Amino acid sequence: MEITVRYFAGARAAAGRPEETASAGRSLDELLDELTNRHGERLASVLKVASFLVDGVNCHDRQAPLPAGVTVDVLPPFAGG
Repeated sequence: MEITVRYFAGARAAAGRPEETASAGRSLDELLDELTNRHGERLASVLKVASFLVDGVNCHDRQAPLPAGVTVDVLPPFAGG
């Protein structure tokens, strides 16, 4: 049972890939710890300021378990004008 994690912009560069899978059933905070362990401090710094969508909806409860089959989008702050 897995979830899909998709990275955008600076998160993609920090992770070194556009997406990957992780085990379901953990909270968003637990998932972020796992991703930090996989990819190191460069991604950790992006995750600290990123927004997260779970199946397209902003994640407000970072302690709720992520069910199998969902997609988590990692959206770092975007620059521009």
